[in-house]
Amino acid sequence: PKEQCHLRALGVFCKFTCEADGGMLCDDVLGRSLFSRKQREAESAPGWKLFGKVPLRESPPKNSKTIQQEYETKVSKSGQSPSLPAQGRRKNLEFEPLSTTALILEDRPANLPAKSEEEAQRHRQEYDEMVAEAKKRELKEAQKKKKQMKERFKQEESIANAMVVWNNEILPNWESMRGTRRVRDLWWQGLPPNVRGKVWSLAIGNELNITSDLYEIFLSRAKERWKSFRETGSEMESDGTSLSADRESSLDLIKLDISRTFPPLFIFQKGGPYHDLLHSLLGAYTCYRPDVGYVQGMSFIAAVLILNLEEADAFIAFANLLNKPCQMVFFRVDHELMLKYFAAFEVFFEENLPRLFNHFKSSNLTPDLYLIDWIFTLYTKSLPLDVACRVWDVFCRDGEEFLFRTGLGILRLYEEVLLQMDFIHIAQFLTRLPEDMLSERLFSCIANTQMISGNRKWIQVFNALLKDKEMEKSSSPTVKNS
Repeated sequence: PKEQCHLRALGVFCKFTCEADGGMLCDDVLGRSLFSRKQREAESAPGWKLFGKVPLRESPPKNSKTIQQEYETKVSKSGQSPSLPAQGRRKNLEFEPLSTTALILEDRPANLPAKSEEEAQRHRQEYDEMVAEAKKRELKEAQKKKKQMKERFKQEESIANAMVVWNNEILPNWESMRGTRRVRDLWWQGLPPNVRGKVWSLAIGNELNITSDLYEIFLSRAKERWKSFRETGSEMESDGTSLSADRESSLDLIKLDISRTFPPLFIFQKGGPYHDLLHSLLGAYTCYRPDVGYVQGMSFIAAVLILNLEEADAFIAFANLLNKPCQMVFFRVDHELMLKYFAAFEVFFEENLPRLFNHFKSSNLTPDLYLIDWIFTLYTKSLPLDVACRVWDVFCRDGEEFLFRTGLGILRLYEEVLLQMDFIHIAQFLTRLPEDMLSERLFSCIANTQMISGNRKWIQVFNALLKDKEMEKSSSPTVKNS
């Protein structure tokens, strides 16, 4: 059997393999005094470093990559694994000077021939160029950081000023001010985080007249059904009949989907502070709207509301938001109406981005391949959370039209990239949008997207498509009796 012996000397981690069947033993290795000869030589020979003399190296210095490559080659020949123990492993073996003071020009050591004047001049010129380039990089980096800090302070000041306006002027006079030009402009710039939930609630409204007491009733009913489900393995209605298989799968889907909701945040997963709250809200809605039940994607919408509102208020906003015509069409999977939404989207797609529209058409890429996911989750799954919240701000102001305008803004933002892709890569790209997307760039593209086609607005185009659908039904041929 093989045994391993570890030796630490001069900050270097060495590893020897000892074999009981006549291989090299650790005692033999240590008995040879590997380091003694070099130490004696080093003491008698002059060397050089940046700030003074040190023992001369027997061989030229090696960088970290060379050392790592030699080590991996050595252990691969001996059949050992190149991986080090966790406590001794370093992920990054490359080091960079912290400043230009690490670049110091030194003459050749005294024991070597002196440089010629031409060589010395060339080295001084190269050194000056290196220092100048390093200082230039440092200055550029410092200016970049300064600019970022300036923009951050400006943004924070803008948010603070907007918060005062929203709290002191707009919210106390909501009904009279919500439609004014000033408020709409402030709305477009993004809502301050501490008033976002309040504005969302007011903008979404409560047409269903849901109260916090009603939420508690449906929450209690959901808890009873979960308890019954755990005890019996199936749910029972009040009359003793079993619920449908769809209902049972819907309850299982809630548990599964919660663990998939914003996993990087770790707050909605099991054991997280908002796991039970999200589970309760979705369960209560399932009992409140058994005709809809739970549909994948709802957990993301509910999670965003929970992050911005109290529990009961989040449920009220959630139920009313899903009751909007567009959301109800998608969550009830009304295929005919979904196709009308896609058709209306394509009208404005061709109007705004004709090149990309023709490219998608030639690739046979239809809007349902990417729009369904965007609309189902209201972009919360597809966009960075801060960008999605800003999309929600204006969505609450403008309604369903802004959802499709945002989709066109995304396509405009990445138009040049998408034009170079084929069907598969386009579908993959639009399913997983870049995580470094900036809200300012997206909203600039959205602002340049016009929702007017032939002097018709979104709602007019959509209603015209609905009328065409009704006319097709009324003009369909009927079988006449002879």
